[in-house]
Amino acid sequence: MARTTARLADGSRITDYLSLGVVAKTFPKSLVEDVLRRTGKVSVRQRDLPAHVVVYYVIALALYMQASYREVLRCLLEGVQWLKNEDVDAKVAVRSSISQARIRLGWEPIRQLHDEIVQPIATAATRGAWFRQWRVVSLDGSALDLPDEAPNVTAFGKQPCKAGMETAYPSIRFLSLVENGTHVLFGSRMGPYAIGELTLAEEVVPHLKPGMLCLADRGFYSFKTWAMAKETGAQLVWRMKKSNTLPREKELEDGSFLSRVYETQNDQKQKRNGVVVRVVEYTLEGLLDAEPIYRLLTTILDPGLAPATELAALYHERWEIETAFDEFKTHLRGRQMNLRSKTPDLVIQEFYGMLMAHFAIRGLMHEAALKEGIDPDRLSFMHAVRVIRRKMTRFASLPPSGLARVPRKRVAGTPG
Repeated sequence: MARTTARLADGSRITDYLSLGVVAKTFPKSLVEDVLRRTGKVSVRQRDLPAHVVVYYVIALALYMQASYREVLRCLLEGVQWLKNEDVDAKVAVRSSISQARIRLGWEPIRQLHDEIVQPIATAATRGAWFRQWRVVSLDGSALDLPDEAPNVTAFGKQPCKAGMETAYPSIRFLSLVENGTHVLFGSRMGPYAIGELTLAEEVVPHLKPGMLCLADRGFYSFKTWAMAKETGAQLVWRMKKSNTLPREKELEDGSFLSRVYETQNDQKQKRNGVVVRVVEYTLEGLLDAEPIYRLLTTILDPGLAPATELAALYHERWEIETAFDEFKTHLRGRQMNLRSKTPDLVIQEFYGMLMAHFAIRGLMHEAALKEGIDPDRLSFMHAVRVIRRKMTRFASLPPSGLARVPRKRVAGTPG
């Protein structure tokens, strides 16, 4: 049966559905073109879909998972004629032309743009983003389903399930850092589903920086990963399995103690090359599913800077990343369960495009929270998505880089 093309409402314009004001502000055309030059992806001849337009198109795809490729492009071109500089035709390309344009672009400039712009955004005034002097971030991973196409199955594999079977769709595994206070996902990396989270973590933890405090669950601890994360200058509060042996070398006044971790059992036996850590152990009472004991390792050795009770309470804010993943995987995509792309290169491109769309939304929400003096957690992510889809500032509010912008009358994400 032929598939009906998913369209937006008749008579809809980009001015009704896509806020290029948000996207263009977050990812300025000047930086987009600079990244295209550095990655060798600038259009070499006049095309209906030059590279810089395709970059915006990839981001727009994530905002309209329910609409067809051509419908998203139709909306985009109606609103981005300001980008064309007389070299972009506003006609809607056929599906094959769109795919060819995405293939020409590739995933490299999209990931490069993501890595350069998608960073933590909390300021000193952002509520819920800080623990004492540190910016709180969390490390975790998840998975996304893909179209059941042979190239995707070969490149990414499927998730195993019961009785030796596999799931119906191929999947990618990805790992991200999240800024807890703003839900910004940054430093993200993805790969085949079979890749281990510790392997991906080696690509993600270098995105930590001094002044950050990183939370992570027990599945992420290994001596190598811990050492890599510590080398960044960030502070760490990671859970560790209770089966690991941690000798009590020095008891501290808040009930925590100093110990050492080692790369190998032989090093531990010989007591050589150990790395000093502080250990916080605690229990949770009154919870039916609480574990007998929770054990945290931290690089903050002075209990005066971070008392054990405060670290125990802080660790459970790690679950903020689950909310951020839910926004990214469920609310942004709506009912669309899988990514669209049918080839591995375009899967990677689409993945980073989705992250950039999520970042643009979260940036807008952060601005609204600062204006109202409230915690960004109090704002509705879905409300912000609906506003971005519904509202579009006219070309007059998108002046060339360096000129003053027309003040917005209303900030998306605020109540009402």
